[in-house]
Amino acid sequence: MDVANATVFITGANRGLGLAFAREARRRGATKIYAGMRNTGGFDEPGLVPVRIDVTDPATIAAAAEIAADTTLLINNAGIAALIDGPLAVDVEEQSKHMFDTNYHGVIRVTRAFEPVLAAKPSAAIVNVLSDIVWLPRPYLTPYAASKAAVWSYTNQLRFHLRDSGIHVLGLHVGFMDTDLTNGIDVPKAGPEDVARQTYDALGAGKSEIMADTGTILLKSTLADEVPGYIAPPPGLF
Repeated sequence: MDVANATVFITGANRGLGLAFAREARRRGATKIYAGMRNTGGFDEPGLVPVRIDVTDPATIAAAAEIAADTTLLINNAGIAALIDGPLAVDVEEQSKHMFDTNYHGVIRVTRAFEPVLAAKPSAAIVNVLSDIVWLPRPYLTPYAASKAAVWSYTNQLRFHLRDSGIHVLGLHVGFMDTDLTNGIDVPKAGPEDVARQTYDALGAGKSEIMADTGTILLKSTLADEVPGYIAPPPGLF
């Protein structure tokens, strides 16, 4: 699917990767770009149409799908993260509930609401923002990692379910990016603008998955090894 002339709806589009997706879609000639966000107040970006959507609130999701009924490309980008002490931390269960409600159930809610919109179009696509964290053990991100692993599995089921519907599903795997979400984490980070460009290129090429940075590419390449990267991460990834 070519982003040029597409009508794009992006969740979490007020900053970070979501805003990079919106700006890159505008640069590529998208017909219309809906910038989904929880609070539209004060958002003023040329060429973008702000739409209120909270992925934990079904009422705002339904309203957004009605407003943006001309959408041909849905990008499930909205997500949250938090640092904890590890997989046995006292708050791991509570944090997991928050992560799953937004990162996993939020993707399901938005996708279900927009599926009839997309299915009515001759060509449509969904991009789900995933993470290398599904393969890379970082104990301080345990709830986030579990939620993203769930979204990866959901994305694979969704792709197979929609294979004959004309809706293409692309999973974006990427490591840490230089956004507000990763402030205070001292690791190598990809640029969101570059990730957005790579994702749209992959979508145009008809790919089902995109590994958008070198660390993620390396991790994915180890999955068939006798000792894969999620057991013994390659040097340089920690």
